[in-house]
Amino acid sequence: MRRALASRDLAEVFRGLRRVGISQRAIASATGLAPSEVYEILRGRRVMAYDVLCRIADGLGVPRGYLGLAYDTDTAALLGAQSSVPADTGEDGETRALLTHAAEVTMGVNTGPDRWHRPGGEILTPVPERLGAIDVTHIEQVTAGLRTLDYRFGGGACRDAVIAQTHWVARLLHADATDTVRRRLHITLADLHNLAGWTSLDVGLYAPARQHFAQAITQARCAEEPSLLANVLYRTGRLHLHRGLTTHALRFFQLGQIAARDAADPLAVAVLCANEAWAYAILGDAPQAFGSLHRAREEYARADAVTGGPWVRFFCAADLDASTGMVHLELALARQSADPGNLAVARESFTASVAARGSNMDRSRAFELTALATACLRDHDTGEGIRRAHNVSALVADLRSVRVIDRLAPLITQLTATPGTDAADLVHQLTAIGTR
Repeated sequence: MRRALASRDLAEVFRGLRRVGISQRAIASATGLAPSEVYEILRGRRVMAYDVLCRIADGLGVPRGYLGLAYDTDTAALLGAQSSVPADTGEDGETRALLTHAAEVTMGVNTGPDRWHRPGGEILTPVPERLGAIDVTHIEQVTAGLRTLDYRFGGGACRDAVIAQTHWVARLLHADATDTVRRRLHITLADLHNLAGWTSLDVGLYAPARQHFAQAITQARCAEEPSLLANVLYRTGRLHLHRGLTTHALRFFQLGQIAARDAADPLAVAVLCANEAWAYAILGDAPQAFGSLHRAREEYARADAVTGGPWVRFFCAADLDASTGMVHLELALARQSADPGNLAVARESFTASVAARGSNMDRSRAFELTALATACLRDHDTGEGIRRAHNVSALVADLRSVRVIDRLAPLITQLTATPGTDAADLVHQLTAIGTR
């Protein structure tokens, strides 16, 4: 197999997998190829595209270096790469050096942080030979903790930790495990890639976000977990909605609804319909927006958040209120008129969602306060708009989220058009936060 990989003889690689009972359909699912493409490769078709080779390597859990691609950390670990500490140093020598360093710092002789030598290479944690259910449970708990940090402080507070955890779990795919444990591991890895994509989006790293979402889609499909697949497609849609690619966002939301219905998960359907409504509102299509919002409410009424996957349990009544507010606000903005009906519903909905947010959801509260302040100013309620904008300024300053900063633009526009020193001061404060 190693020889076949080194020569990129994927026909022999796939034949080897077939000989141990792995079907063409399973190969296609793992690698993101169409079944017809797997068939053509088995018949001798050569694969030359770098991205396809990477997708095949990642899907099969093969270090990319085996295919002569980028020499990644997984390959280094599996090939037994060692740290760059000189071989003749020895453990005794390292201990003496550390003891000397500790004594110097303690006595105030060496206080510079750069005086201590830095390791020249990454030393990876050994992968266990076998995984059990408790190992996956621990990983799920770590993922839940990282998700909580993201919700509260923004992606910038935890993205690097999420990426590191994703690399670690990917390496665990090489360990021995039962089919049940391995499926849970694939689900957890898909969930981590989903979170890695989400936190990347939150700090403005859009290309890495797309790459992680693509990996999450593959892993969720491999694990046959359509509810998680639906959530990945929702977040991918949100990436494109944030980038102003509204029509593309709609396509992802609609694909996500297919997966959510396959999962018989009404909460996942509600999430997708609510965001579909938002996209239609941005496009100024009120009938479609209200229709999707109505379906979101119906599905939410049927849902049981307790039984849903951890990736979808965030969606609650406050999120439905916030979605309702965004639909009505976007329709008012899209029509370039202060529609009293839309603005009144938007203000009522955002007021309810903000009131329901706890301190563990500061980012969501920032989004909704920003929209509420914008709606108030648009509705010519200057006093309330200014008050809410001050709340936004105080909250946003402590968040690590580019998305929050980007979403300030409509509020800044409304404040700029509002006379008075308070509005001018707020424009200065919010603009300064956006350029820090």
